Amino acid sequence: MRVIGLDVHRTFAQVAVLENGLVKDHGRVAMDRQAVLNFAGTLTKEDDVVIEATGNTAIIVRLLEPFVRRVAIANPLQVRAIAWAKVKTDKIDAATLARLHAAKFLPEVWTPTEAVELERRCIAERTQLVSQMTRLKNRIQSILHANLVSRQGKGIYGKDGRLLLEQLPLPPDQMRMALRHHGELLRLAGELAVVDKDLARRALVDPQVKRLMTIGGINSVVACSVLAAIGDIHRFSSPEKLVSYLGLNPSVHQSGDRPAFHGHITRRGRGHARAMLVEAAWALAPAPGPLSSFFQRISKKRGPQVAAVATARKLAVLIWHMLTKDEDYAWSRPALVQWKLRQLELKAGHASRRGGNKPGPARDYSLKAVRDKERTWLGMAQADYERFVAGWREQPPLVDGKPRTRAGRWKH
Repeated sequence: MRVIGLDVHRTFAQVAVLENGLVKDHGRVAMDRQAVLNFAGTLTKEDDVVIEATGNTAIIVRLLEPFVRRVAIANPLQVRAIAWAKVKTDKIDAATLARLHAAKFLPEVWTPTEAVELERRCIAERTQLVSQMTRLKNRIQSILHANLVSRQGKGIYGKDGRLLLEQLPLPPDQMRMALRHHGELLRLAGELAVVDKDLARRALVDPQVKRLMTIGGINSVVACSVLAAIGDIHRFSSPEKLVSYLGLNPSVHQSGDRPAFHGHITRRGRGHARAMLVEAAWALAPAPGPLSSFFQRISKKRGPQVAAVATARKLAVLIWHMLTKDEDYAWSRPALVQWKLRQLELKAGHASRRGGNKPGPARDYSLKAVRDKERTWLGMAQADYERFVAGWREQPPLVDGKPRTRAGRWKH
């Protein structure tokens, strides 16, 4: 069996072949589809290929997989033999990858399926569109602020916003700039609607999306973003593994006989999914329920920003249990869930049922009595949680039998 190491760059990949314990330089392969296919034709089903995770890894894996026994993807952050090498060249890096794989010391990353890759690309496209639209809105508001025009509402960004802009007292050059930003904003809004429709159609047939939407603060966008980042939940053996993958675990520094110091979260892994969970935590804060009580309890001690991150971590743990056990959230609001599902259907292009003889299940959420009943029920669950944690007391770490404060001083 041969092990082929590829040190991939933007325009070429350096190739090293490990066979019978000897490494030979195999030259370079151009990062072109046909060149990669020609290189794949020289491989056999007995070969293993190993590459580092880069921006074009997915297409390289798909092109090489039919020709070889296995394609392994190395985690570039954990390949210390390459990152910390004093003598570092493309040939050495490719050879190091091959040797690490042959010795079974290669830190690998999970290879997502084509369906997961598609979902990740759609989520990334949506994120870019939202970011560009936010930037354009800020530019329009900055033009208004520079001309002492009071801040306008959301209506200025809609289809009728052009008429509103034209009536404002702006200089001709800045009016032209504001109208150009508004036109670009409408164009991006149309593209965002297409992406959202595509995501909604796939979400409607995905039971895992519907399962996560039973949590109050999670809508279809948050659910799709988190599931796209997770992929196969069974690759995480514990909720702590998922929390670490999302970068929501605190960094730990400990040396010698000193107590461990827990710092900020690591922020490693899928940043967009982490941001979506934090956004869901903020949405949960004002609503009744155990998660809201947890948010408020942490907020009183550490502030709302820390509470939002802690609640996002709690959501990650909850999501792991829900997906691995195939169970919905125990404290869901049925009317709210049906309303969110109906909004998802409308976004996917389903026909409106307004004026029909038979109202759908989402109608209950429009009834104040139903909403109040669900909030009262969740309020009872929140009260039970608060009674449960009322007796909890923080215990500082002990050093030489004495409690240590957060500031590092001894308590007497």
